[in-house]
Amino acid sequence: MSVIIVGMADLNACKSPGVLKTLGLGSCVGIALYDPVAKVAGLAHIMLPDSKAISNNQNHAKFADTALIKLIEAMQKLGAKKISMKAKIAGGAQMFAFNATSESLRVGDRNVEASKKVLREAGIKLIAEETGANFGRTVELYADDGRFLIKAIGQAVRTL
Repeated sequence: MSVIIVGMADLNACKSPGVLKTLGLGSCVGIALYDPVAKVAGLAHIMLPDSKAISNNQNHAKFADTALIKLIEAMQKLGAKKISMKAKIAGGAQMFAFNATSESLRVGDRNVEASKKVLREAGIKLIAEETGANFGRTVELYADDGRFLIKAIGQAVRTL
């Protein structure tokens, strides 16, 4: 079983029995897609909610709105069908202890909201999430059965 590391502002897809893994989801969100029929998994590590706020950006994996489009395309190249895809998300933490009333400081919350919005707009059902809190997460997505393992320091390993 091969493990493919998905970096920050990156995305990838694989077929069973592959595993996609991303490290260090703080305010970033891991968007995991899975097609149980084709046994194809896709994972994006998004940093920001909306590409329209940045001009001249070439990295589509960095933003929730553009990463989802690219992730769906990558999975379809491996035989997945959008109609079969289900989503799980993790991350979106508030990593610093201060009053997060300023929109610019609510990056984690905004990333979660944007991820849910783009999934809704794409017609992909969000079936599980572990977001918020104040700790970073490492996630693994298994293409054989869609398991989404979440690991965090001082926390029990969870499976969504």
